[in-house]
Amino acid sequence: MMDVVKASLDDVEAIRSLIEYHAANGKMLLRSLSYIYENIRDYFVVREDGEVLGCCALHVSWRDLAEVKSLAVREDRIGKGVGKALLEAALKEAREMGIPRVFTLTLEKDFFVRNGFELVPKDELPMKIWGECIYCPKYPDCDEAALIYQF
Repeated sequence: MMDVVKASLDDVEAIRSLIEYHAANGKMLLRSLSYIYENIRDYFVVREDGEVLGCCALHVSWRDLAEVKSLAVREDRIGKGVGKALLEAALKEAREMGIPRVFTLTLEKDFFVRNGFELVPKDELPMKIWGECIYCPKYPDCDEAALIYQF
């Protein structure tokens, strides 16, 4: 049975491994071990039989805005509902916190559109959210799509 839960410190290595795999394939921004530890409270994981199959973070940017980031699923479980379950958990938490808008920057725009996000011009997002961009190997030639979900 697949369980979506808040990540624990015991999940950090599995989260890092998932993110490293997808970052190495040019699908997402690499996250350092330090970054994951510092932001562990943002993360959800999907576990099945005690094994981490995917991760996703919900990072609060401002009173009315949060970001879904680092959504990564183990390669053999892509397309089997793991990513959708993680995204639903993040959106539920945002809704419960009273955050009306959730955005993401992604190369997997079709997944997010299928799950209720709308494409928006990047310049519609506040400048505050671009702080991590300098760490991206693609900076300043970003090819990610900006999407937003509104409650």
